[in-house]
Amino acid sequence: MGRRLVPLTLDNLQELPQRCRSCVFWELDPVSGEAAVRAGTAALEKEAWISAVLLDWGSCGRVVYVDDVPVGFVLYAPPAYVPRSTAFPTSPVSPDAVQLMTAFIMPGYQGQGLGRVMVQTVAKDLLRRGFKAIEAFGDARWKEPACVLPADHLLAVGFKTVRPHHSHPRLRLELRTTLSWKEDVEMALDRLLGAVQKEPALRPL
Repeated sequence: MGRRLVPLTLDNLQELPQRCRSCVFWELDPVSGEAAVRAGTAALEKEAWISAVLLDWGSCGRVVYVDDVPVGFVLYAPPAYVPRSTAFPTSPVSPDAVQLMTAFIMPGYQGQGLGRVMVQTVAKDLLRRGFKAIEAFGDARWKEPACVLPADHLLAVGFKTVRPHHSHPRLRLELRTTLSWKEDVEMALDRLLGAVQKEPALRPL
């Protein structure tokens, strides 16, 4: 099985699932996001956001390929580039951390270690750029695939709660710990990424 991780750019944005290419849950504030969806411009807004972050900050995602087939992706950025993060009661993200916005591995490719490799790749990238951690807002009441990752799964892969909340705690993963993960964490991470989106009828990331 040949697998490779490629930085997300405008050239391979189309490799993301269709629903994810036009989802601006994290990229715009709630009011602007709803307006973009109503106007039918969400896909253009997504492209504009990625272009701006690439030019200003650099790589903000990875696309995972297995035998040249895109099977997953991860998206991340400093919180200053993620307007939706300010809408959470446990914001802000720590200044030494990058926000894990969303991630996904296609059903059928989970349980193969792709999640571990993907997040380790992100960790190495961010360590080189001087960051110490990844933080994410979790959904403590998670019941079905949505844009916010389930808090229980974040905890299972090594995240620690830094600001508790009954519905949306903020969690943190120290980057250096990701470079020495064991198989049990790898399996938990695959469950996390696989839980993000399994049913096409549900809301996109």
